[in-house]
Amino acid sequence: MKKTLQMMTIAIVTSIALTSCYSYTSVIGKRATGTSKVTKWNHYLIEGLVPVSVSDSHKLSDGAENYTIQTKQTFLNGLISAVTLGIYTPTTTIITK
Repeated sequence: MKKTLQMMTIAIVTSIALTSCYSYTSVIGKRATGTSKVTKWNHYLIEGLVPVSVSDSHKLSDGAENYTIQTKQTFLNGLISAVTLGIYTPTTTIITK
């Protein structure tokens, strides 16, 4: 029994350690030339299947013609998702102008 529990613990810790945070980037116009950044959290339920509040990248860009959109699940986003067992799953959107 103790050996089984130990093996399960090792398997769970290993699977958590081998996971990663996802990220995707979109470039609008030419790649952003400035260093101005706007960051906003997106809110989802049920592992990201149900959007509750999603940022509008066009509004966040303030009419810029050239900007980069990066949406990712940061460590903090993943931690919150893990604590809530995937019921609440936030992501972060970063607009660079």
